[in-house]
Amino acid sequence: MKFKVEDGETIQDCLTRMREAGYMPIKRFEKPVFKENKDGSIEVLKQDIIFTGKKISTE
Repeated sequence: MKFKVEDGETIQDCLTRMREAGYMPIKRFEKPVFKENKDGSIEVLKQDIIFTGKKISTE
């Protein structure tokens, strides 16, 4: 299952949310979000962080 760090949320908040849902992080992806300016130039607007989670087994 994938968990995205939402706007206004810290990485720790996202990890806590994952833990409460019963998942532990196994991979982290960072993807830039670009913005095109009026003059045609492109700049990085923000960085999306997405964690892939694995279900915590309770054996």
